Amino acid sequence: MLLPMLADAAGHIRYDQLGIGPVALDLGVFTLKWYSLGYIAGIMLGWWYLLKLIDQPGSPMARRHADDMVFYATLGIILGGRIGYVLFYAPQMLLNPLSVLKLWDGGMSFHGGVIGTSIAIIFMARKHGLNWLRIHDYVACCTPFGLGLVRLANFANGELWGKPTDVAWGVVFNRTVAFGAEPARHPSQLYEALLEGPVLFAILWFLFWRTDARYQPGKLVGTFILAYGCFRFFVEFFREPDAQFAGTFLATTIHMGQILCLPMILGGLYLIATAKRRRVRVEPIAGGPSVA
Repeated sequence: MLLPMLADAAGHIRYDQLGIGPVALDLGVFTLKWYSLGYIAGIMLGWWYLLKLIDQPGSPMARRHADDMVFYATLGIILGGRIGYVLFYAPQMLLNPLSVLKLWDGGMSFHGGVIGTSIAIIFMARKHGLNWLRIHDYVACCTPFGLGLVRLANFANGELWGKPTDVAWGVVFNRTVAFGAEPARHPSQLYEALLEGPVLFAILWFLFWRTDARYQPGKLVGTFILAYGCFRFFVEFFREPDAQFAGTFLATTIHMGQILCLPMILGGLYLIATAKRRRVRVEPIAGGPSVA
């Protein structure tokens, strides 16, 4: 009911009338932004859910490993996300290396975060002698929390908006121009929040709790990267291309985000197709008896 009430005469929603903005909490000497809160809440919820998963039969790691995993994964998300953003979207930042360290100025790449987290998982697994691919499966099930929350934070920030549209739920994001001067746009952040959050979580929840997918190394993480790749590739059709690629092939034909999703889709298909042949008797690190 709220959104229709905030729509203008053309049926479009005014961002500046939603009562939201980048800052979640402002205490004067300290401000907490929705973007930071999305990452923090996503990591905490993911940690909580991971503990639920490893409590089930056939877990690939114990509680002590899960606690370490959160630390390494957080480093992987931050470092991989930032480095990926610089390499994939803003290589000119390399001319001023100090700007790479300014995380508060924004700029994180999901694909870079995936690479960083994967490296962190492999490092942690080898350090403790664990099966890195099965740990990937469990971590993948926890990732939609952060994905959905960060996309909501993108919407609160009024960034990464979609292409102009006439649909009734289109949002006028620009708050600095006169009423009606800025076209309504697809709230592509919300499309991604829904698909990458609740929908992706539901798919992985079903596979983990209602099938034997967790005993087929690679099946869950393969499903994750395949589904994410497809969702992101689809939503990019409604999303405004990155400003730095304006007038180039990466704006007029295919977006950088779509290019980066192609290897994810192929890799996900491969992991799913080959998962059954990797199934062996699972001797758990924690969480109950062995499972054939």
